[in-house]
Amino acid sequence: MPSFSGPAMPALMLVSTPIGNLKDFSARGCEALMAVDVILCEDTRTSAVLLRAHGIKGRLAALHEHNEDAAIPGILAAMREGKRYALISDAGTPLVSDPGFRLVRAVIAAGLLVGGVPGANAAVLAVTLSGLPPQPFYFSGFLAAKAGPRQAELARLAGAEAAGFSATMVFYEAPHRLAAFLADAAAAFGDRPAAVCRELTKHFEEVRRGGLAELARHYEKAPARGEITVVIGPGSANVASEADVDAALARAMAAMSLKDAVEAVTAATGLPRRQVYARALEVGKRQQESSAF
Repeated sequence: MPSFSGPAMPALMLVSTPIGNLKDFSARGCEALMAVDVILCEDTRTSAVLLRAHGIKGRLAALHEHNEDAAIPGILAAMREGKRYALISDAGTPLVSDPGFRLVRAVIAAGLLVGGVPGANAAVLAVTLSGLPPQPFYFSGFLAAKAGPRQAELARLAGAEAAGFSATMVFYEAPHRLAAFLADAAAAFGDRPAAVCRELTKHFEEVRRGGLAELARHYEKAPARGEITVVIGPGSANVASEADVDAALARAMAAMSLKDAVEAVTAATGLPRRQVYARALEVGKRQQESSAF
């Protein structure tokens, strides 16, 4: 087992924690938390339970979306003086739908070393349990809480599918919004196969599989509780038409450079880059002609 002590130890260790069952915490994760000077966490009360369960005596400090920016300068100063930090989430892998990204970017920019201890992740576990194609998969985390913005985000994904994007999609959702989310997804993508994974690794773990509309009806009548991950199967593999490619290029070119738009649409459709570039030139030409009148 590698040691985390000594001058080569990273200034910041990203340590994955269990998503429910405390027995899922790794020996290497325990060693990392024991070796650092400070353990940064979302909620000190939640993380204290994990530390007590594994006999870890460490200093906890809260780092969350409301104090992350203000805390970074002091953390970097302490790191430069030799202090070593770990970052953990309340559950799962740090940064994945959790705070910490701004800190990691700042530590990297400061030329300090970042390391990590892998472990539990609800999105990956849900994909493997769903019975849906495991790769490629697209992880979106939480969508907007309000119906209008959420529907717009789903519509954008449906538009990407129309341009050739095809992947199993993974979302986190709050239990009180689950039925509405599933209904919105059914409206955006059609009634395709999906799975709702609830309370993974916990006593009341449940994986319910079915069509999006069926699942929406079920959770409308029987509201869910606990932590929710939704997995939605990919759409049918349709080859993007020329009109679809042109529309995708027009949207992309309105927001980015020609080169970046071509790269994005090439990745989404799987078409040859030369073919997409030729269509981009044609779309750009039409846009210039129309703007001249």
